[in-house]
Amino acid sequence: MSEQDRFDRLRLIRSPRIGPVTFRQLIARFGTASEALRAVPELAARGGGKGSVAAAAGVEQEIARSRALGGRYLLMGDADYPFLLDQMEGAPPALIVRGDVTLAARQCVAMVGARNASAAACRFARTLAQDLGQRGAVTVSGLARGIDTAAHQGSIATGTIGVIACGIDVIFPPENADLQEQMAKDGLLVTEHPPGTQPLARHFPARNRIIAGLAAGTVVVEAAPRSGSLITARLAAEAGREVMAVPGSPLDPRAQGCNQLIRDGAILVQDGADVMEAIGSIDVRMVRQGSLNFAGEPVSADVAARDRAEVVGLLGSAPVPVDEVIRLSGLSPAIVQTVLLELELAARLERHAGGKVSLS
Repeated sequence: MSEQDRFDRLRLIRSPRIGPVTFRQLIARFGTASEALRAVPELAARGGGKGSVAAAAGVEQEIARSRALGGRYLLMGDADYPFLLDQMEGAPPALIVRGDVTLAARQCVAMVGARNASAAACRFARTLAQDLGQRGAVTVSGLARGIDTAAHQGSIATGTIGVIACGIDVIFPPENADLQEQMAKDGLLVTEHPPGTQPLARHFPARNRIIAGLAAGTVVVEAAPRSGSLITARLAAEAGREVMAVPGSPLDPRAQGCNQLIRDGAILVQDGADVMEAIGSIDVRMVRQGSLNFAGEPVSADVAARDRAEVVGLLGSAPVPVDEVIRLSGLSPAIVQTVLLELELAARLERHAGGKVSLS
């Protein structure tokens, strides 16, 4: 990619209402980010709204700020963009990183768990991370309180990656300021957010997909039911990665999530040897195929008014799978995807996990 193309791609993903899925569709349809940027207002108008793109000056300021902080950009398509993450559905088109990028090319294991973890669980996570490091693996986690912090502390000397839900200049939680700075020097910090972004609640599920995507497998050390750690485990399973869990006492609510994972088929692990044995069986052909070339069915350029009305009529406030909309409409996937793209750019459509959409 030329520097101009890299700049245009960053500008496209920073534009309002353009996420990873929309980004791919626009590149697939128009070939270049530059052409996609020019087309956004017209597409939004067809969807019944107004569309805009990120100002070039704002993106230039972001780049300057990131570089001043010691960050660099990894764009999907770069040689050093993490391979396993690229296979993840909804992988971020742009990452900002600080530290040793080569860590992401090594064998990685994600470790997640409760923020209010027990002392025993934190000690186990720290020991397990040390064990994995001695076996050549890199530990990936989210720099949160509890299990995440313990995992990073145990692997800082052998290789650790912290995925944060904020800008690289934002410290969260505050007590991890020294750890985060040490990881930026001796490990790797990863975020998809521009500098200055605060850690909002909606950012954490998106962060979890990066954690799961970077690793060949995910270990859940301690987690309550319906916790964020279980979201990470689900995303890992959907991407064809191994899901592992550490069993706990049935009397401790913080262990119920792990015990349920094991009951549902997750691999029970007790030490680093168990983890390495589990991920050693992963074949890269088992994971989702990436989209470096953005291949796929071309998105239609023109949609008849009656076809657009047909698709809109099938949508409502309840999320519905895109495949179901295609089946019920009887239209080609290209036409349906075009209508959804227009509606999203017009702020009339929301995308949900699992390939579902709904009207805003």
